[in-house]
Parts: sequence; structure tokens; C-alpha cells
Amino acid sequence: MSGGPLFGAVVALSGGVGGARLLRGLDAVLPPGVLTAVVNTGDDFEYWGLHIAPDLDTVMYTLAGLCHEERGWGLAEESFSALEMTRRYGGEAWFQIGDRDLATHLVRTRALAGGEPLSAVTARLCSALGVQARVLPMADGACRTLIDTAGGTLSFQDWFVAGRAETAVKGVRFAGNPAPAPGVLEALENAELVLIGPSNPYVSIDPILTRPGVRAALERKPVIAVSPIVGGRAVKGPLARMIPELSGRPPSPDAVVRHYSGLLRGIVVEHGDEAGLDLPVLGASTLMSSRADSIELATQVLSFAARLTR
Repeated sequence: MSGGPLFGAVVALSGGVGGARLLRGLDAVLPPGVLTAVVNTGDDFEYWGLHIAPDLDTVMYTLAGLCHEERGWGLAEESFSALEMTRRYGGEAWFQIGDRDLATHLVRTRALAGGEPLSAVTARLCSALGVQARVLPMADGACRTLIDTAGGTLSFQDWFVAGRAETAVKGVRFAGNPAPAPGVLEALENAELVLIGPSNPYVSIDPILTRPGVRAALERKPVIAVSPIVGGRAVKGPLARMIPELSGRPPSPDAVVRHYSGLLRGIVVEHGDEAGLDLPVLGASTLMSSRADSIELATQVLSFAARLTR
């Protein structure tokens, strides 16, 4: 099935591996020019003096067919000689930067230092890798995700990667309130469908939703989410633990629906997770371990959305 006859403009909000893998499927079934990805930059940070944009890079590498399939992040056939040499010198080595991945950060950092906005740099990098979909960072300005814990406040990467997300979360907040990047609000206004990928609502999607004007734009559009919770567990990451810590509810698709607070027209969940939801739901295989899985899920999501909106 092609997504072409169904929707003329689709925007997908993305963060993390699951969001990138859904984008991969959407990109394969939608005609060129239909798909726009708006990507979380709340977990961007400085490392080795470089501007690291983990979610943007995961989306870019995945859409380019260059990502490491098993890990879900970074490049396939990557080496880590620079990281190992840094470790030998006693330098910081807690964040895994590969040798080819390093080139991305070097080019991005130099461009930003020269005054080029993140959105323009992202477009240039994506073009160089042959990415067809339009990929937009949620903002050009900094909006950093902070994790409040009993022991104090940590930056997202210090909590998630350096601390392995072991500390209980008391709250999530954002430092900085930049406007959406150029093209984001226009894409949302023109969208016939908005999809929220199977991403962590608190740290991958909320940074996007809290950009000025974004939620108001979404409230005028049909929005469909894919649940990041499967059988009471998160596919990747700490979400299954964060939901009860932050909401007092058990981890489930219903908790995801409640978090988005009336924004959703429908939700796609893993087969067997359909019970207890008070909005239209589609049961599907949501675990995307291959490109074929991504294409199959994207096809089902678009068909489900078409039934709800036509």
C-alpha cells in the first residue's frame, strides 16, 4: 500500500530509537515531499567541546539507512578508536562517539560556531546523506531537558547515559523556551495528519509539545500516537519506571493517553494491549526490529488514521 492517496502532508514528532524507526517506515511508504519529521533536541549537549544532537542523528542515520540496526543508535560498521584513545589519556569517555559519527559533530559544531542555525545545518547534513524526508529540529535555540531526582537536578545525558537512569525521577523540566525552528509551525498548520512516534512522552515528546504554539497547532489536527509501552514494559529506555514515578499510574498505553491529555484522536498499541482505552485503538505489531517491520507498521498506522479522519 502507498500512503500517497491517504494524506498529502504528514508530520511526525520523534525522539529516540522507536520514533526514528517509525519514520523509516513512513518515509518508505509516503511519496516524496509528504513527510516532515519534527525531532526532539532537549537532550542535545556539549561533549569534547562539540554540539551533540543524539535524536537528530538517530533520525538522520536511520533515514539514510546507515544506522546500527541492533543498537538503534550510531552508525553501522563503526569503530571507536578516538574514544579509546581519549580514555587512555584519561579524558571523558562515558558517551559513545564513533569515529565516523565524530565527523557529524565536528561539522555541526563548526557550522553553529559560524552562525548557521541548527535547522540549516540539519538540512545540509541530511542532504549529504541522501535523506529525502524533511527533518526539522524542534527549535534552533537551546531547550535542555533536566531531571529532578532526590539527590538533585541532573542534565538528561548525565542522568540517562552517565548515570544509566538508575536514580528515581521526581520531575522533568526544561531550561530555555525557544521558539519552534523555522518551518515547524508551518508544517503543523499544513498537516493533514500528525503522528507521535513510540517515544518517551516525558523526555522525547514533551520538549516538542512545550515549544510556543506547537500544542495549540496540534489541537486543530488529527493526532495519532503509537504506544511506547508494550505489555507493561518499555521497548527501550526507562519509561516503564518513569510513568509510576511521575504519574502514580502503572505503565500502560492508557497512561500514555492520559499524559497527552485529550490531544489524541486514536492510538496504536501492541496486540493484546487494547483493553481499557477510551478512544479508538488499533492493535498491531509495534516492535520494529527491521526495515520491513517499520514499513508494515507505518502502513497500518496510516490506514488506521485514514479510517478515523475520512
